[in-house]
Amino acid sequence: MNPVLLKVGQFALTAVVGYVSGSIPSGVLAGKLFGNVDPRQHGSGKTGATNILRTLGPRAAIAVALMDVLKGVVPVLLARFLLFRDVGIFTPPELWGETVAGYAALLGHNYSMFIGFRGGRGVATGGGATLAMQPLTVLFGAVGLILPVWLTKYVSLGSIVAAATCAVTDAVLVALRIDYLPHLVFIAGGAAVVIYAHRDNIVRLVNGTERKLGQKA
Repeated sequence: MNPVLLKVGQFALTAVVGYVSGSIPSGVLAGKLFGNVDPRQHGSGKTGATNILRTLGPRAAIAVALMDVLKGVVPVLLARFLLFRDVGIFTPPELWGETVAGYAALLGHNYSMFIGFRGGRGVATGGGATLAMQPLTVLFGAVGLILPVWLTKYVSLGSIVAAATCAVTDAVLVALRIDYLPHLVFIAGGAAVVIYAHRDNIVRLVNGTERKLGQKA
């Protein structure tokens, strides 16, 4: 087969696998399992762990968070070790394949094909993809998440700060040649997607009407 066509096919398959993985509606599935509740009909209407916490409690939220993280981790690892197995580790085609896998999973989570192109805000799934690419970036991002939530009780603020922190951290790592440009392309762009998905939260934060952690929907 033509090498160019083979590579195009690899990227296309990576995108499909990533999007389908990201589209798995873990929040909706948890709603059925933990109380036959559709999270899209409650609270923010999102299917991520924060809205699940408010509507179904901590056990369901933890389950959803773990599933959403895996939705980002698995496509990136598949791209690295299976879909691009014909090239060596850390070669450019493989790295760009990971970027495609990460974006596809993130967009699948936010716009799931299984639930009418609705979903969550991409924090856990984007974080999972980032974890598979560069764990050190996630370590700093976790600090960016935990501190604002601890100080203010606003999960949305922590998520926004965490996304921005990941982008800045990975830019520094790339500058220091600890990480690679394709990873930064995903992490910075993914951070923008996550922050954009929080635009309604940003309005409520500015207006002082955002719900704090522990408040029921």
